Amino acid sequence: MVRRTDWENELSKNTKQRRNNRKRRKMNADEEFMDGESSEFIKSLDNSKGTGWMAEKKYKRMFTEIEEGLSGVMGDGPFEWVDRRVFDAVFDRLTLMSLYKLMKSGLIDTLDFPIARGKEAHVFHGTGENGPIAVKIFHTSNAVFKNLVQYIEGDPRFGGLKRRHRDLVDIWVRKEFRNLSRLAKWGLSVPKPLGVHRNVLVMEYLGTENAPSPRLRDVQVIEPQAVYEELLEFLAITWQKAKMVHGDFSPYNIMWHGDRPVVIDVGQAVVESHPRSQEFLVRDVTRLVEWANKAGLEIDLAEAMFDVLDMDLSHIDLKEEE
Repeated sequence: MVRRTDWENELSKNTKQRRNNRKRRKMNADEEFMDGESSEFIKSLDNSKGTGWMAEKKYKRMFTEIEEGLSGVMGDGPFEWVDRRVFDAVFDRLTLMSLYKLMKSGLIDTLDFPIARGKEAHVFHGTGENGPIAVKIFHTSNAVFKNLVQYIEGDPRFGGLKRRHRDLVDIWVRKEFRNLSRLAKWGLSVPKPLGVHRNVLVMEYLGTENAPSPRLRDVQVIEPQAVYEELLEFLAITWQKAKMVHGDFSPYNIMWHGDRPVVIDVGQAVVESHPRSQEFLVRDVTRLVEWANKAGLEIDLAEAMFDVLDMDLSHIDLKEEE
């Protein structure tokens, strides 16, 4: 006679076996699916130097005209970096159409290789009519920008804010272009903005032929006092003259180019009338003081704030009419 516990043991073993078999079948199906997906992706690159939809009749002619310029980022150029996740996140249909517009206008000749990757955007080395350029492509398929509404709401330059993600991205890119233009007109050290279309921003490239210039956080500054004074004046001119606040002033957003600091990533910069501008200014000055202290300088936050608000800038003139 078989005891109840024996049946339970047998049923238990049988159940485990069935589960293992189902799991194995599921893993095999998943692996086959992924293999198939990978093969299709590679095939689409081989066939059209892009994604499959690029071969559709209504797009094929458009992208045939620019695919040579995109060879570096499509995996056919000297920089074999293609990654499916990056490719899908960056080069969607609307982005490629924006690149088409900028290429046809002559602003972009080629897109070569990535030089920076972030949550909001990828930046690529490119070439234009006059040499190297930086092409910043903002992602259109994530929700990161929903957290950045605080930097847009309250800015009179961007009234009637729409909440749809794609609209928010386009507004953010135009905002960064206008902020760069405004700061450059006051002679401030920022990348020169060259053009914009939807989620693609074209600007001056900072770096060598093979690599971008490093960020301030990654270099050992020989004369930190001089750099601190230059950055403090940057904040003062931005506030007093350009009537703006950077909003995220840190060594991560300052590049070291030509033995001097160049401030980047100004998309979040707000105008003086923004309801949180004073809060952002205090935060910017605090971060600069923290960098100075780490560099061995004895800087007091209260004195630094006073300098930004009351610095004599009578020698600063507008370089170009706004």
